[in-house]
Amino acid sequence: MSLAVVHSRAQQGIDALSVTIEVHLTNGSTFLSIVGLPETAVKESKDRVRSALLNALFEFPNKRFTINLAPADLPKEGGRFDLPIALGILAASGQISGDLLGQYECVGELALSGELRPVRGVLPVALAARDAGRKLIVPLANAEEAAMVEGAEVFPARHLLDVCNHLGQQNSLSQQARSEWASQAPYYADLKEVYGQHQAKRALEIAAAGGHHLLFVGPPGTGKTMLASRLPGILPMMTEAESIACAAVQSITTSGFNPEHWGERPFRAPHHTASGVALVGGGNQPRPGEISMAHHGVLFLDELPEFSRQVLEVLREPLESGHITISRAAQQANFPAEFQLIAAMNPCPCGYLGDAGGRCHCTAEQVQRYQSRISGPLLDRIDLHVTVLNIPRAQRRESHTQREDSRSVQARVSAARERQLLRRNKPNHALNNTEIEYDCALSPADEQLLDSAIDKLGLSARAWHRVLKVARTIADLDAAPKIQSQHLSEALSYRQLDRKRI
Repeated sequence: MSLAVVHSRAQQGIDALSVTIEVHLTNGSTFLSIVGLPETAVKESKDRVRSALLNALFEFPNKRFTINLAPADLPKEGGRFDLPIALGILAASGQISGDLLGQYECVGELALSGELRPVRGVLPVALAARDAGRKLIVPLANAEEAAMVEGAEVFPARHLLDVCNHLGQQNSLSQQARSEWASQAPYYADLKEVYGQHQAKRALEIAAAGGHHLLFVGPPGTGKTMLASRLPGILPMMTEAESIACAAVQSITTSGFNPEHWGERPFRAPHHTASGVALVGGGNQPRPGEISMAHHGVLFLDELPEFSRQVLEVLREPLESGHITISRAAQQANFPAEFQLIAAMNPCPCGYLGDAGGRCHCTAEQVQRYQSRISGPLLDRIDLHVTVLNIPRAQRRESHTQREDSRSVQARVSAARERQLLRRNKPNHALNNTEIEYDCALSPADEQLLDSAIDKLGLSARAWHRVLKVARTIADLDAAPKIQSQHLSEALSYRQLDRKRI
């Protein structure tokens, strides 16, 4: 036939949008035209496709080809359309049968030899193809990743000839089985390796249980980074939906998704020289930043005051909304960004403020200027502020059996999170004002305690609500139906940077 239709997918943000490749063959001088808003890499596919067809011993007809990538107003980029374009040309020229093309979607870049090369963003493609009820043909290097989507029918191929033989029902491709990594528990560093720091560990447990943001303040060498790196290991196990969402973001990045990390909560720790674009994402063709790479995981910012203030301010909206929208003249991309922020900082420029040995010689003005690098609005959005001091000598001699492991803490965290999901189908950090009013109701005496604390600390309305959310999480850890005085008092104790600064 002179007209062939092949289904594929374009990448826009984290979404894999449907693209229909229509190939029309007519008489005339040899000419191949690609329309439908193709980027440069897509326009160049005609040369790759021509060489791949000839090297695979197919005929490239001396006729006029018009290739339409519909919808016409959706930008298309990359080499992912090489394979569907080649199949469309072969089907339109009658060299292969097009009867089965409607059952499949395909993506893949072609080498000049006809071999298939991997492309980015295959996992969202597999998810969309499954939901559309179609099978998916991908390069062999992408097969394991695509097959992580439960229920997706993925067929890997090494060469264009393998795909053609499969569609011609001569030598069928084997369906890719789901990787064994999907059933294996991820490995995390154990909290048992941290000596002492019982208050910091308690704060870490509360943060994990309610999804709260946390700031560690203390001198160098006290274990702030070590504590932060143990947070993923005490968070509840990822659900199937969370694993897919996390892997989908990784899939569209340059480094791609490694199936070995399936179900593993990400831990991202960008250097303090990172730019705002590196954190939130951007570029002419928008790409996800660190906050999206940390989706359903942890974003750790060490040496927080050393980050540019302008860079830190871009975190304010994503911390509240859980997503980031990147707008460019040609397109707009939405990326998820539901992450837990864990930050660490020294109390002063030299780092030894309050040290018993008197090593700090910073003036009050220097300390104030250093701590003021973190703006009030950003500090307001961090639920727990915890001081991490050098551990006493006795705690350095704690035996292995005296230190609690991550598995025990995770059990309590998971039980508390389950109570929150049963109550509101969301963790406590995501409660809205109406839900806070109902779920975080206080007794008259506790209301008076909170009002007094608000006046003394000068808490904003946002910080007031965050104290209530933290208190609700502490009550959930105790399996208490209502917030009690000890829960509220402990929650207030974690607003240490709201006290008068030096």
